[in-house]
Amino acid sequence: MTRRFLFVLGSSRLDGNTELLARRAAEQLPDDVEQQWISLADHPLPDFVDLRRDSDHVRAPLHTNAGLLLDATLAATDIVIASPVYWYSVSGLTKRYLDYWSGWLRTPGVDFKATLAGRTLWGVAVLADREPSVADPYAGLLHNSAAYLGMRFGGVLLGNGSGRGDVLKDTEALARAKEFFAGEAPLARFPHESV
Repeated sequence: MTRRFLFVLGSSRLDGNTELLARRAAEQLPDDVEQQWISLADHPLPDFVDLRRDSDHVRAPLHTNAGLLLDATLAATDIVIASPVYWYSVSGLTKRYLDYWSGWLRTPGVDFKATLAGRTLWGVAVLADREPSVADPYAGLLHNSAAYLGMRFGGVLLGNGSGRGDVLKDTEALARAKEFFAGEAPLARFPHESV
């Protein structure tokens, strides 16, 4: 299967630090790797309604934002969550997109979990703190989501910055971006599972 990267941009800011860092990493991908970039601010999702106990979810039509995001997610071999660190986790826009995964797991005819199994989840984030461990909840959310779905997890590319364009001064993050998508990511496992 040809690799196809879906970059899900979770910032409400156009050309923010996280997007800049994600684009630097994406520049390193081979020319034959397809890339699709979707901004959640430009394609907002309505509040997620959990219908697990009430009824089956209905597949959203393609012309809706939910339909576009579902089809793009299913078509991707690699899903990159590019969200700034907000309150130690992903942005609200990003969390809403991930909440939709719960509905897609229960949408008849989609087979969401089986389709994503074996594919790779990545994270790209910029935070305004010099201590990377404050982003552990962010990385944990993505890692555990990948483990639940039987996906591979490529980790989180972290950068530092607060003001517009600050991440471009983070030479360590820019160096890591050059190698971030190289190699094969390991299968994600919950921390409590034996290796």
